[in-house]
Order: sequence, then structure tokens, then C-alpha cells
Amino acid sequence: MDELLQLNLQLFSMIGTIAFAISGAVVAMEEEYDILGVFVLALVTAFGGGVVRNVLIGIPVTTLWEQGNLFITALVAAFLVFIVPVSWIRRWKTWESLFDAIGLAAFAIQGALYAKQMNVPLSAVMVAAMLTGIGGGMIRDVLAGRKPLVLRDEIYAVWAMLAGLMIGLGWVQGSWQLLVLFVFVVALRMLSVIRKWRLPRRALKLSDEPSMEKS
Repeated sequence: MDELLQLNLQLFSMIGTIAFAISGAVVAMEEEYDILGVFVLALVTAFGGGVVRNVLIGIPVTTLWEQGNLFITALVAAFLVFIVPVSWIRRWKTWESLFDAIGLAAFAIQGALYAKQMNVPLSAVMVAAMLTGIGGGMIRDVLAGRKPLVLRDEIYAVWAMLAGLMIGLGWVQGSWQLLVLFVFVVALRMLSVIRKWRLPRRALKLSDEPSMEKS
């Protein structure tokens, strides 16, 4: 069972790393960063959520440096984005929501599995899933000088927490069940994009300018 869990973790880690590394690289190029900036933003997007999750559930942050293959995978993905024709990147932008949904689902499941393995409470499993799924994207947007899309776009973090809930409760365990959950989260994320499902929001604008009174 432990070997199966490790295989599942590796699979979803690889899927999420590739999807989010590409996402980070594309954002860096949109902001006209140089190649170093492209690599940095790709790595931050791919691994930022995992670092935050590790801090939350008590896994040493230094375990990040043991993921050499994933680092190489992220760098290769970012480099390929950097050198491919612009028309390909425009095509990526067309499919960006799908790849973003894939990364979200993969990392949410991976984060929940890690937390479940640590025998933390259900609430921590859900938060770990959420932070792993959205943490890298939030850090990416902040470094790119953007408002984090995950906090104001279509429903995003909720689907990651849903994956954490189902794994934390033990409803999803086997490989095929995890695969079904992965497809389910991707589908929900894409439906929220297509149908523009949003959480309730309330705008508040307070003017700092004093009112001008006529004398």
C-alpha cells in the first residue's frame, strides 16, 4: 500500500509540476522577464504551494531539495516554453484554463495525500490540498505584480478543498479512485470557467479624497 501511495504521489507531482511550470513561464514572458526570470517564476509556481504545505503539516522544507527530477522537469518545461514559436504560446493561452485545472487537481490531490500520510486532522488535509493547489499560482501572481486570480476569478480553491475533503474522509483511496477524483476536479474547474460560476463577492470602494464644500 505504501508503494502504491508513493507511485500516486509521484504521478500527480509530475503532472502538476509540468502544468504549473508552463503556467509560470508563460506569465513571466507576458511580463517581459528575461530567461532567468522565466526559470524563477516557473519554479516558484511549480513548487511554491508544496513549500507552504510542508510548513503547514510539519514536513521539513529541506525535503524540497530531494526532488531533483521534478526540478529538472520544471526547468525543461520552462525552457521549452521560452524557445517555442509565439504561435504555440498563443495556442497555450487558448488552453490555459484546462492546463491550469490539471495542475490544480494534480497538486490538490498530491497535497491531500501527503497530509493524510502524516495523520493530521481533516481540516489540515483540506487546507493542505488547497494550499498545494493554489499556493504556487498566488506567489506567481504576486511576483508578477498581479492580483492573485485564485482569489477573484471563477471558483478555484473550493475544488481543491473538495478533493482534500474526499481524501481526508477516506472516500478516495485506490489509484483508480484517485484518477476519477482527478478528472472530477478538472471537470468542475472547467465548468466554473465556462459557466462563470463565482463565489459571492462584495466590492467596497472608500474614497480618500475629502469632500469639497462650497464656501
